Amino acid sequence: MVTNFMRRTARLGRQAATGHLGWLRGAMGSVIGISLAGLVTMALLGSQAQSLPWLVAPLGASAVLVFAVPASPLAQPWPVIGGDWLSAAVGIAAGHLFHIPWLSAAIAVGAAIAVMSLCRCLHPPGGACALLCALGATGAQAWSWPVLLPIAANILILVAVGYAYNGLTGHPWPHRATTVPVPVANRPGYEIADLEAVLGEWNEVLDVDVADLDALFRAVERRADRRERGLVD
Repeated sequence: MVTNFMRRTARLGRQAATGHLGWLRGAMGSVIGISLAGLVTMALLGSQAQSLPWLVAPLGASAVLVFAVPASPLAQPWPVIGGDWLSAAVGIAAGHLFHIPWLSAAIAVGAAIAVMSLCRCLHPPGGACALLCALGATGAQAWSWPVLLPIAANILILVAVGYAYNGLTGHPWPHRATTVPVPVANRPGYEIADLEAVLGEWNEVLDVDVADLDALFRAVERRADRRERGLVD
């Protein structure tokens, strides 16, 4: 098992600093996104910046998704906005309903997962938003509904930076699947319904869109066909 892991790691090599989704590209996007979110929110709050959070920790996790894996279904604008903000609201509500920190936090995270799933905005940092706000609502500062305003500002600024930065660096966001190539002739093809049926049989949630999977499989089919005809090395 260790040997196989080492072989795969050696084959992948180090991630490039630039190109595709290089680490430098993602790192710089996060620096810009978090900096602007904090500075602009602090400026908007003015004197209230001492009593309200001007930058919340779960935003860092959202930045990782938005700038490092912008094609992920979990990293799209609606999951970022809805997942973080709705979960924060759930956390505040849980804190004021149950008052006990550990119980409020646990119920908030569970309820946030349910809300995000029903609203089709599943976003892992949303769980952190729910937990943070539940603890804030039951803590010494007794966070209440006004806290949702700076959190909303944080989220919207990060999304705006994500839209601009990802587009400028060659990864248009929101992500759209690449054009699906024409199926290769003389090969047994499949339909989207077949792909969806297999995913249903697996009974797992994969962090990739069905359209992206289809585009990938079609491209692999075409490359295999070209290789067999001696058109690629």
